[in-house]
Amino acid sequence: MPLDATVPALQARGLTKHFDSVPAVNGISFTVPQGGIVALLGGNGAGKTTTISMLLGLLLPTSGEARVLDHDMATDRFSALPFMNFSSPYVDLPGELTVTENLKVYGRLYGVAALSARIEELAALLQLNEVLKRRVRELSAGQKTRVALAKALINSPRVLVLDEPTASLDPDTGDWVRGVLSNYARTSGAAIFFASHNMLEVERMCDELLIMKAGKIHDQGAPKDLIQKYGRDSLEDVFLHIARGGDEAGQ
Repeated sequence: MPLDATVPALQARGLTKHFDSVPAVNGISFTVPQGGIVALLGGNGAGKTTTISMLLGLLLPTSGEARVLDHDMATDRFSALPFMNFSSPYVDLPGELTVTENLKVYGRLYGVAALSARIEELAALLQLNEVLKRRVRELSAGQKTRVALAKALINSPRVLVLDEPTASLDPDTGDWVRGVLSNYARTSGAAIFFASHNMLEVERMCDELLIMKAGKIHDQGAPKDLIQKYGRDSLEDVFLHIARGGDEAGQ
């Protein structure tokens, strides 16, 4: 697929998902450009996981569209999947396989050329050389998170979707991983779309953030702009203000 920088990496158009009669996601629209880093925020039950599932093509929307590189994920997801990847510390990799075996399996699924060299590159990047021969079930939570990120980068994706990318990492390693991801977006032109409860992470990494509440996008913008708009000292204060029912900026 030739790179067309004018095509959005991700796009939601009136995206809606009902479970029975309950609207988990209610008519949201947004665009993530190629090369952009956008965070999705919201309390439990806000609709974040459902939104991500529709963007990945795992859930069919009740109405509206979820598009990746201009492919409708409800009808044409297999055209987009080779160019995207996903990581979550809450989705386990096969525990009986070694780290290398896991990366080989996923690399072959994506048809990665020169796979051994790519694994070596990622092992060096994410400091995994010492655990390559260990079974995933034997790893610490932080090591598993870094292995999951290696899996997510195995195919050099143009669209990277992440759920809590630095969960289980100590502050120093988490800060280092954020730098790796930001550098990847900057040097590759890939888009990163991630859900996080770490407000410092969001402030550091993202160009724009979407704040969901009750299945809708309550507000969006650059972190510094939202902090100023709501008259708060930090993004965490903005988030708490909205989550606790403060619907008006600055109130």
